[in-house]
Amino acid sequence: MAGSLMIFTNVVHDSVKLVKCEWTCDSVTGAVSGTTDEYFTGKILGLTTVPGTGGAQPDDNYDVAANDTNSIDVLMSGGANRDETNTEHVLSTSLGAVVASQLTVAITGAGANNNDGAVYIFVR
Repeated sequence: MAGSLMIFTNVVHDSVKLVKCEWTCDSVTGAVSGTTDEYFTGKILGLTTVPGTGGAQPDDNYDVAANDTNSIDVLMSGGANRDETNTEHVLSTSLGAVVASQLTVAITGAGANNNDGAVYIFVR
């Protein structure tokens, strides 16, 4: 890769865990991935995607996946086709669960210009 970056920040509020993932995609492939240090167990309550702004916004319809250690996308494809300019939310009824697993978050199709954004995954 010509250069990509993924930074995880995990925050716990009572029984809800927030996985914040700030990303910059590779300037050649338009992709980036990373794995959390922490393990998670629970229902995925929500997904929020926030694209970068200005010249750093991702391409339209970029995709987000969060795979567990069994390579199952716990977002149940709810991270597909994200918008390049609008913050978008997916509710828990469309999302799965995770059991004693790290999460590998993967961004694909984001464009080949070091585009960036953030992903927020809420787990209870």
